[in-house]
Amino acid sequence: MSIISTTARRFNTLAQLIDNPSLFRLRKRGGYPSVFCELNKPWIHELGIKTILDIGANYGQFSLTINALLPKAKIYGFEPVPSCYKALHDSLGLYPSFQGFNIGLGEESGTLNFEVNDFSPASSFLEMSETQKKTFPKTQNSSCITVKIERLDDIAANLDIEEALFIKIDVQGYEDRVLKGGVNTIARAKLIMIETSFKEMYKGQMLFDGIYTWLVARGFTYVGSLGQLESPETGEMIQADALFLRS
Repeated sequence: MSIISTTARRFNTLAQLIDNPSLFRLRKRGGYPSVFCELNKPWIHELGIKTILDIGANYGQFSLTINALLPKAKIYGFEPVPSCYKALHDSLGLYPSFQGFNIGLGEESGTLNFEVNDFSPASSFLEMSETQKKTFPKTQNSSCITVKIERLDDIAANLDIEEALFIKIDVQGYEDRVLKGGVNTIARAKLIMIETSFKEMYKGQMLFDGIYTWLVARGFTYVGSLGQLESPETGEMIQADALFLRS
């Protein structure tokens, strides 16, 4: 992303913060005003989203943000780390439109080792690559716990999902496993926001090309990315939250 476009995006976000003081309250609660501004577009509202699945909810940052954007939509949040889930529940547990699940989602049901990173958003079912550790030194330390994991399709079968459905997936390299365990649920989605990597940050993860190919083959169109992350050393694009729309 060019310096000009980055500056313009930041200026636009600041302008929206000034016009909408509630975004300052959103930031104070732990939400993402920048994501709110990037998603607060007429075409998003015109989709008529009624249900959101927040997969990899962490402390509830995205759930808080999307609730501010689409206050009438139901939100189901999934977070496998007990301490993060507690923070998620503390942030959103009293919201009538929110329901949380202290589980991970993947290709198979059961239990699985999970690497809890000192920087919690970097926690993953996958082992971190040396590229990740070198690029972001604060992510070098982690400890292993065992967590419960389910298939998205099995969980979704028991949820009250009204369409249009918006699925957000941010699971640090485990995205393809979530997709493969939720083929039927993914097919119901109108919009998917999924973290994609252009370099291997976790060992064995599927990169952007693979995610793109998988979703396009199932009727989705890539419509752009949010929050592009650059390497602080080289300036290379490392990750972005890709948006896929079902026609």
